[in-house]
Amino acid sequence: MLGVILNITASMVHAPDVAACVPIRVATKCLAARPVARSRVTSPARLWSMPEYGQPCVGLLNLMSLLKKRFCNAPPLEISLQLHGGKTLLGVNYERMTQPRIGVLLVTISACFCFPPSLQAQTFDSRTRETPYQSWTAITDSNNDNLKPTRTTETHVQDGNRTLDQRSVQIGGSDRRFEPYQDVEKETLQVDATTLRCTTRTFGQDANGMKALVQVTEEETHIGPGGDTNVIRVTSNPDVNGRFQPVQREIVQTKEIGTNTEETNTTVMLPSAYGGLAPAFKTHELRKRAGNDTVETEKTTWLPDVNGEWKVSERRQGTARLNADQRKTEERVFRPDAEGKLVEVSRVVTREAEDGSGEKRERMEMYSVDVPGVTRDGTLHLVERTTAAQRTSATGEQVGEKQVEQLDPGDPGSGLRVSVLVDGRMVPGPSGEQSTLTIRARDSNGDLRAIMVDTTKSDKVPASGIEQTPK
Repeated sequence: MLGVILNITASMVHAPDVAACVPIRVATKCLAARPVARSRVTSPARLWSMPEYGQPCVGLLNLMSLLKKRFCNAPPLEISLQLHGGKTLLGVNYERMTQPRIGVLLVTISACFCFPPSLQAQTFDSRTRETPYQSWTAITDSNNDNLKPTRTTETHVQDGNRTLDQRSVQIGGSDRRFEPYQDVEKETLQVDATTLRCTTRTFGQDANGMKALVQVTEEETHIGPGGDTNVIRVTSNPDVNGRFQPVQREIVQTKEIGTNTEETNTTVMLPSAYGGLAPAFKTHELRKRAGNDTVETEKTTWLPDVNGEWKVSERRQGTARLNADQRKTEERVFRPDAEGKLVEVSRVVTREAEDGSGEKRERMEMYSVDVPGVTRDGTLHLVERTTAAQRTSATGEQVGEKQVEQLDPGDPGSGLRVSVLVDGRMVPGPSGEQSTLTIRARDSNGDLRAIMVDTTKSDKVPASGIEQTPK
């Protein structure tokens, strides 16, 4: 099963510095997933199903969107596209920000591709055989309410065992000309049938407005004879002298430990006060396929305390059930209370269905012990509901809608109300694809109005099109 999660993070960025991003919320709906691997990113304006990438590799591509300062006191957006078995569902989460001083938001979309182990060993070989050469270019123009427009240009070239993805973000200047803001290049090299190497370079603008390398991420994935995987990911930033030094090292090891049972151990190392890198947090995840098409997961996160001893900071338990053309997932989150006992703090229940006409629908309900404007009472309350639908015509045109309902922090007792509406459309053609995405959000007066409109034009043709040859 292929799963995709696209998350938005906000960054306290006031200059060309694009290094540090603070996630608002991390989506965890890939319950039936295997080792998580991040790859190239598409613009949120694209609603069509993405091709199945045969590379469990990391690449972080950012889509910039500058929101006006007065929106910093309103909830930021978290846009997600959920892909299950090649089926796309548009998603938006809308959540209150608690940092009103942030003047600029750097919107970052990252994709997580989840592959069964049986696919991982196969795709390393199949990439070269099935797609000897492939390329496309997509240009997305984003217009935000009373803000400077942005233009994102993405290019993808795959030639044999080498893939190059580039993304350039430009911001409209006062003279209506687009000025460079950020460039990201990701090179993927299939070393052999069991080894994949990825290098991601992020460029920003220095004090003189010149293109400057600000971050490098190197990743290597190895697959063992039994399907076990080992991923090492190192991120480096320049120091005060311009020399690149490691600032994060991540080790992900996945292996089968029994029949239909798999575990993944992850350790993340960050700079230590004593120099070098030291373990900052670690996770252990178990995935078990049970009867009746059910997958159960449990993920535990540990953090070191002031004495350096590892303490459980969070535990997530998930269940995914498949039934014909329906799918139900449930995730429960537990965190320590004042006495150190793990108690349930949130629960997310998602139901997905597809009818005979091919229309896909999703309904998600979120429960939490934290209710805006209300003191905790120790019980779960419904705080958010999202509904989404997507239809595909006989010509391949896709139309998607999503509605987000949340509690009003000023009057939580009034129940849920619509806070975000998203509409998208993708029209394929023999020379490429065109898509639009419109996001409407409730303003300070309580009115829903458009805050973002994205339009994308791509020369990417449907999979059934004529195979390209290098020029």
